[in-house]
Amino acid sequence: MDTIELQRVSEIEDGNWWFRERRAVLTGELLRFSAPGAAVDVGAGAGAAARLLAEHGWHATAIDLSPDAVALARAQGVEAYQGDARYLQLPGEGFDLALALDVLEHVEDDGRAAAELARVLRPGGTALVSVAADMALWSARDVAAGRVRRYGRGALAELLEGAGLVVERVWSRGVLVRPVPRLLRHRMSRCDDLAPLHPAVNEALRLSAAVERRLPTRSLPGTRLFARARRPG
Repeated sequence: MDTIELQRVSEIEDGNWWFRERRAVLTGELLRFSAPGAAVDVGAGAGAAARLLAEHGWHATAIDLSPDAVALARAQGVEAYQGDARYLQLPGEGFDLALALDVLEHVEDDGRAAAELARVLRPGGTALVSVAADMALWSARDVAAGRVRRYGRGALAELLEGAGLVVERVWSRGVLVRPVPRLLRHRMSRCDDLAPLHPAVNEALRLSAAVERRLPTRSLPGTRLFARARRPG
């Protein structure tokens, strides 16, 4: 992906319903901390989450495999470095918070990537992870997006526990919109994740996500899973 395409992604993310929902979840999780600290965002892309962390007073470091993504993040004032989620060139026990948002489903050796999240956390530190949910929703869109799997609740918890983390919570997002990809999964022959949604579609999905936040749906099947886990100590 070249710099122009990444710039398009960055612009789309600012208004895209899912990335706005992801930012809302992260903002809520930050309220759990008594004070900001050091955070790392693994698979950070253009650095949107790292910028949000900085707005809340955190010292944020962004890591991404793409040198173009790193360059774009730096151009937006983010402390960013090129790196592989499986082999983070970071000191152990250096961070209070580690993010891997929509990353692990793209990594063949997700166990090693999860272990790296645990390694860089200080004792008592928190990992916040989001992943695509449920192989029943698997389609050509997942392949085109570079995913190698979707996760069930048990599989995600097992992955994080296998890395030495204590899972505090696993919850769903995209419950209300789940019927849409389920109905269309066999009709999707290609995927252009760079294409912006029609404004009316994007607004409908945004409103759906806003409504879902007020409903007791977090234990129901959705399109995404979030997990919060802690490093013992």
